[in-house]
Amino acid sequence: MKSERHKRPDLLDPAELDDLGGLELIARAVVQGFVAGLHSSPSRGFSAEFAEHRAYRPGDDLRFVDWRMYGRSDRFFLKQYEEETNLAAHICLDVSRSMDWRSRADGLLTKLEYGKRLAASLTLLLIRQGDLASLICFAERVMSRLPLRGTIAHWAQIVRQLAAQAPGHLSTAGQTLEELTRAAPRPGMVVLISDLLVDEARTRRALNQLRHQGHEPLVFHILDPGELELSGSGDAVFVDPETGDEVAARSADLRAEYRAAVARSLDAWRRACGSRSIDYHTIATDQPLALALGECLHTRSRLA
Repeated sequence: MKSERHKRPDLLDPAELDDLGGLELIARAVVQGFVAGLHSSPSRGFSAEFAEHRAYRPGDDLRFVDWRMYGRSDRFFLKQYEEETNLAAHICLDVSRSMDWRSRADGLLTKLEYGKRLAASLTLLLIRQGDLASLICFAERVMSRLPLRGTIAHWAQIVRQLAAQAPGHLSTAGQTLEELTRAAPRPGMVVLISDLLVDEARTRRALNQLRHQGHEPLVFHILDPGELELSGSGDAVFVDPETGDEVAARSADLRAEYRAAVARSLDAWRRACGSRSIDYHTIATDQPLALALGECLHTRSRLA
């Protein structure tokens, strides 16, 4: 008998999900598996209904009951309108050149491919919860933007935009978040999906400003396994994927120093976000998407 890990797509190695088809099919399978896992666990409180409907509560106006759904399920559901949804969630995906990278071609997604799958799954999960979701793809500028909506048709548009999104150049995460601060006065959740090869000071200031305005920022620091541990032992040329700058060195000579530098960088992000009660999580591209989905719901629960 196969284990639960092999049955549920949300628990699979993300590179294995290609067999399911395109981005839409992958995200649907991941969310379906994740929701099934929630429903089978002792923890409750997640709604699997689509945003277009919600369960009837005593005192609700019967004019909005969906009688066709009642005929199919023998349960009362009301037609859900966007202004009744619970939360505004802004998904900000870094599509800069450094995200379009992987340390090996076999069995790994690029950070951008992983980020697209995560964004598609998160928006579907939130919309199924009854929330509004928007998508902002950014590199040297905002490359594409879709507004807040809470329908499955809107999610399909998000998936099409993600699938078509090409990588840009430098990342301007701080500028993008600053613009969102001005454009989104209603408190909600802001999810930043990035490898954080950014202007760190400006990005942290923008996250702090969002927090100050009542938003709930959530940072997913996307990392390739090759960024966590320098591989190889011979001569190598290290290339900055965004600027093209090159440095020649021996991998073995740099390994210890590199490992310490990575640890310092991650710790700095963790401390900076933690001091402002901003949720920060490192996610490697070989880790199951369920980990990030669970963290999103944990953050989202504070806004219920």
